Formats: sequence, structure tokens, C-alpha cells
Amino acid sequence: MTTPAVSAHYDLRQPDAHVIRDDAEAIAVAQRIAALLREGAAERDRQRRVPADVVDAFSNSGLWGITVPRSHGGAEVSFATLARVIAIVSAADPSLGQIPQNHYCLLEDIRLQGTEEQKSFFFDLVLKGHRFANALSETGGKTVVDIQTRLVAEDEGYRIDGRKGYCTGSLYAHWIGVLALDAEDRAHLAFVERGTPGLVVVDDWDSIGQRTTSSGTVIADGLRVPAFNLFPSYRSYEVPTLAGPFAQLTTAAIDAGIGRAALDDTIAFVREHARPWVDAQVEKAGDDPLTIIQIGSLEIRQEAAEALLERAGWVLDAAKPSPDEDNVAAASVAVAKAKVLTTEAAIEASNRLFELGGTRSSLARHNFDRHWRNARVHTLHDPVRWKYHLVGNWALNGIKPARHDWN
Repeated sequence: MTTPAVSAHYDLRQPDAHVIRDDAEAIAVAQRIAALLREGAAERDRQRRVPADVVDAFSNSGLWGITVPRSHGGAEVSFATLARVIAIVSAADPSLGQIPQNHYCLLEDIRLQGTEEQKSFFFDLVLKGHRFANALSETGGKTVVDIQTRLVAEDEGYRIDGRKGYCTGSLYAHWIGVLALDAEDRAHLAFVERGTPGLVVVDDWDSIGQRTTSSGTVIADGLRVPAFNLFPSYRSYEVPTLAGPFAQLTTAAIDAGIGRAALDDTIAFVREHARPWVDAQVEKAGDDPLTIIQIGSLEIRQEAAEALLERAGWVLDAAKPSPDEDNVAAASVAVAKAKVLTTEAAIEASNRLFELGGTRSSLARHNFDRHWRNARVHTLHDPVRWKYHLVGNWALNGIKPARHDWN
């Protein structure tokens, strides 16, 4: 007889979130929270553990509710501001910066497909500080769209059975959005409260990078969900919406943060600890002309990545009032351009850190390898080589990007 799986424990406390009122306050709070999260980030990575006080301080800051529409009491910050907030936090600790990434995407699903009653209920939870996590992807299929989790009508609600992977933030979440297919293979999103019978959170994420994202397994075993908690997410791709570009924007913002963190640590280490190469015939590593050139190149690429990220946010903001085939496609292309540079800048900066810092920068006490590990793992979210194809096909042939979560 098989022993039923038991959910991993985490100290989930009663939320008590501040409500942020506008974009300027969101940026200011992000900078304050980043200062808090930066302290201890390297040690949390080593231990693969995030104390509840840290996660609570982050979500109770109000940053997790900044995309809630003004009509429901939120700040409804611009997409450009959201990207900046995520990048600021991710520069401090990209694992914690990634935890609310899918939370924001789930709120966008509610905005796009929820009834007014559903919006009122779930947006109110978010403003109070409840954290949402995803159970969307699966690891066993031929491609990322091969979903086996099923949704079956039962009694006055539904039953869900399946196994999910890459469930970022699931250990820390109060609610989990579970993606399942109905009898017609249409995707629905079910919001399920932690502790619901049949919902099992397995804390088994063991990647080399983004170690504390809790991107492990979620199991739905005879999980019953009331009809009120179900959202027809398939509709977000039947017509033009910003669901795909929105998801990509938040992902690119995390990579921008990783790149900035790696570059900042490179500059600080070169200034304070690195030695100049003997042939440079200078007193300090910071006066080595070849090092100066490399730092200049990294800074230019990082700022270019951040500029394209901000521009992509503006393109989404312009499309939001009235999304159509053309402006949604333009948003996808704009985000793809940003995704290319944020990916490449993060990987290059986290690699150059060791070249410019020298052997002593590789010592375990610095844990600088976390930047490369984080960059390498998080940029695997979807292949950037296909972003080049997307942009080229648009520029050369006028082909609009396919509508899905990765465009």
C-alpha cells in the first residue's frame, strides 16, 4: 500500500500587507526591500533556505499587489514600472525576485479572464498580502505544451489529477494556481488554497542556480476545486492579449537584475581586491587599461539591456488599453529584443567577474559563482535563440509571433 504524499511545511503566517498607491511609491519600496534582501543573499543561497521573516517582509511590503487594478484598490503600476521593480529586487536576490514573478502572471490571468466577483475576491486577498504560486508546467512531456493534468466536472465543482514541475514559490505560497485541461483539451487555471486535501507541495528543487525559488513539484491527487476558483485561461490566447508579452517581460526583468548584481560585484572586487596584471605596469587593477575596457563594455551592454527592458514595458503600456493583433505582436517583439540582451548581459557579466577579479574572486567565501549559476539557470526559461528568430522573422517577413506564454 502506497503512503500518501505529505506537503512540505513552511511557516505561513497571517498576511498584513501595506497597500502601495502609485508607481513612485512602488519604486521607493522596491529599493528599500532590495537593501533588506541583499543582506544575507549569499548565505541563503548556500543554505538553500529562506526564513519566513524574510519572505513575509517582502510580501507585506505591498510590492506583490502593485499590479492590482485601481478599480479594485490597487496601484495598477505601469508595465515599465513593474519591470523596474522586479529588476531592482532581483539585483539584490534573484531567487526572491523570481518568487512573485508567476504571482504577477496569475494576477494578469485574473484580470483578463475573471468575473467581477472573482476579481473582487482574489484581488482583495492579494492586497492583504496573500502570496500566489504556480503549478503550470510539467516535466514529462515532449514539449512544454504537453500537459497531462486533467480537469473533470464532479458534483458541483471539479476534480484535478496530475503532477506539476517548476512550481516557483510553491513552498511559500498561500494559494497555488494549477493548470489543467478539460475534456476538450482547453486549459483552465484553478486557484487552490494551501492545505486543501489532495494538494501536495514537494520541496524538491535542487538546481545549481536560483536555489531558493522553491521551484519544485506540486501534485494534485483527487484535488477538488469549486467552480468559483476556476478561470478559462485558454481564452487569453484565442484573441490578442498581453498575457504572453507580460510573462516574458517579468522573466527578462529578473535576468536584468542578475546581470546588474554580477557587474556591481565585479566593479567592487576589482576596486578593492583584484591585482593588476604585471604587463600593465600600474599600481591598481582599476588602472589596468584592458580591465577598464572590459568594464566599459559590460556597463554599456547592461545599460542597453535595461533600456530595452524599459522600452518593452512602454510598448506593453501603449497596447494595454486596446490590444489587437498588431500592437500585441509589437509588444512580443519588443520584449524578445529585451530578453536577448538581458540574457546575454547576465551570462557575460557573471562570467567576466572571475576573469577580471582573478583567482581570489573564486574563493568560496565570496560565493560569486551564484551569479553565474543564477544567470545560467534562469535564462533557460525559454531558448533565447528563438528570440533572434522571432525578431528576424518579424523584421524580414512581417511574421507576427505565435501567441503563447513564451512570446
